[in-house]
Amino acid sequence: MATIKQPQKVLVVAGLIYIDDFQRSKVLDILSRELGGVSLQSEIIPFTHTAYYNKEMGDDLTRQWFVFDKLVNPDVLVELKHRSNEIEQKFINEKGGRAVNIDPGLITMSNLILASTKNYSHRIYLGKGIYAEVTLIYKNHEYLSLEWTYPDYQEIKAIDFFQKARAFLKKRLDE
Repeated sequence: MATIKQPQKVLVVAGLIYIDDFQRSKVLDILSRELGGVSLQSEIIPFTHTAYYNKEMGDDLTRQWFVFDKLVNPDVLVELKHRSNEIEQKFINEKGGRAVNIDPGLITMSNLILASTKNYSHRIYLGKGIYAEVTLIYKNHEYLSLEWTYPDYQEIKAIDFFQKARAFLKKRLDE
């Protein structure tokens, strides 16, 4: 019989898609109170990969990722998704839709996992209406995309950022 072990700690990543004049610091302040300060932030890139959010949020959208300082157990993903949905509802735009979309996830030593409220063939149900998706895998010293990886997560700027995030996680785990 195999021995059950405690999982290795991970870091929380939040991907934000937001409207042009949104003050992302408001969301980051809320998340930082719960997850520790922002340790890393990606470059800001235009979010032009899909029109999925345009009806609700508008046409001029921006994407940026943030990694938080607190090491957590990976079983927090369900709570993170519920919390991110609550935070999104605090920031409604003039159209009555969200001003920010928050994609919570986990940086592990072997992958990047995102949370979703939508089921699909490659997602695993975790409970309380939340699914997990392995979005990137770490293999041969680099992150690799998968058949279903969102296009913005495949961009070189994103991959470079997640490489830095993994190196930061490794350093934190070695301390």
